[in-house]
Amino acid sequence: MKKVLITGALGQIGSELTTTLRERYGADNIIATDIRRADSEVVTGGPFEILDVTDYNKMYELAQKYEVDTIMHLAALLSAKAENNPKFAWDLNMGGLVNALEVARELELKFFTPSSIGAFGPTTPKFKTPQDTIQRPTTMYGVNKVSGELLCDYYFNRFGVDARGVRFPGLISYVTEPGGGTTDYAVEIYYEALKNKKYTSYIAEGTYMDMMYMPDAINAIIQLMEADAGKLEHRNAFNVTAMSAAPEDFARAIQKHIPEFEIDYDVDPIRQTIAESWPDSIDAECAANEWGFKPEFDIDKMTEDMLKKLKEKLG
Repeated sequence: MKKVLITGALGQIGSELTTTLRERYGADNIIATDIRRADSEVVTGGPFEILDVTDYNKMYELAQKYEVDTIMHLAALLSAKAENNPKFAWDLNMGGLVNALEVARELELKFFTPSSIGAFGPTTPKFKTPQDTIQRPTTMYGVNKVSGELLCDYYFNRFGVDARGVRFPGLISYVTEPGGGTTDYAVEIYYEALKNKKYTSYIAEGTYMDMMYMPDAINAIIQLMEADAGKLEHRNAFNVTAMSAAPEDFARAIQKHIPEFEIDYDVDPIRQTIAESWPDSIDAECAANEWGFKPEFDIDKMTEDMLKKLKEKLG
């Protein structure tokens, strides 16, 4: 990678990925795009363009204008919001993806897009979910992600597009606010711990899902994109994870630093149903073997860093 176009750059992943890539490859070589402009370092720290990913012509023009060699396509509607507007989710998530893949095909670019544990479903093995397994999701977001995995494989096999991707678990970050995902409680709980020393979880006690701290997620993207293509047997949709945790696990980790912190529950039926359709834990052995994936943060190390960084952010 020498010059990268990022879609959805103001989102949860994009905000931190853009900053990290600019530090690594030079600010002028990372072109951030989003459908809106915001008061953000993403906008002010380097090239930024307004882009609706359903507009193929504009995406193609920007890729040509900046002479990029890589597209990182992050723009998407997340799980809970996708259930509220499934037709819009399909149009945005799938329309934007096929446009980005077409630009990559036309201009012979490297390509990255994230999948998700949402690509699994209730008939997927729940424990140590393998890399290659049954995928029958019951949400629009999950349908989008499975379709996207297959589409990326198709563009690689049919057209030779160097498409790569990971299946992210829930991502936890102190930089961006929660954005409508099922696992966002694992971000909200830290804010509420510092503000109110209490959190009401919309996910039920005992509901385990895989999670990852954002620095590990950013490192995984870069590591995969820099990996030797000849060693990638799967290429797309690598399982990655750092921890499997339920709401009470986050509460216990927080209580080591804020002993008076309390958690209670007011379960959201929609998000709880989505959570129960996903695995309790997944197996990331293929990512480890094929390109050396290894997370640095477990729940305790992440909690210590989250609380420290959020204290600074919230003043």
